[in-house]
Parts: sequence; C-alpha cells; structure tokens
Amino acid sequence: MREMSVMHGLAASMAPVLFKAACPDCRSRFELSASALRLAIGASRRTTFYSFTCPECGSSVRKPAGERIVELLTGGGVRTLRLHTTV
Repeated sequence: MREMSVMHGLAASMAPVLFKAACPDCRSRFELSASALRLAIGASRRTTFYSFTCPECGSSVRKPAGERIVELLTGGGVRTLRLHTTV
C-alpha cells in the first residue's frame, strides 16, 4: 500500500506534457495535451502517423510521424495504436 502512495505522489508532481501543433486548414498554432493526440504505428512510413482535431476550426488533421516524432509522442504519453498487416 505504501508503494502506491509513493507512485501517486510522483505522478501528481509531474507537469502535463504539451505538444505544439498547427492546423493546415485554418493555419492556427496551438498546444495539445497527450490525450488530444492519437498515434498510429504501421509497417511503413506511409502508415505511421499522428492525428488530432483542430481546437480552432474542428478539422481532423493527420500528419506523418517519423521515428523522432514517434519517440516524442510515445514518451509523452500519447495513446498509440499499432497497425498490423495480415499475411
């Protein structure tokens, strides 16, 4: 039980991670929390991307995610979907 309280204290002291993003439709720039982003990791560069909804205009935005972006998003707590191919 004591172990849980230590972990809870650590989680409470960490500041939330914010990611800078921009909308290609309305050209707004903003910051998004990890919960506002989704990451899909596919078998190729074409099928690996992140997505979000623009808080300004409501557009669905999908952008490619290279290795560095994947590393930053997963490290920041963004929910990840691994896409599998059927063989």
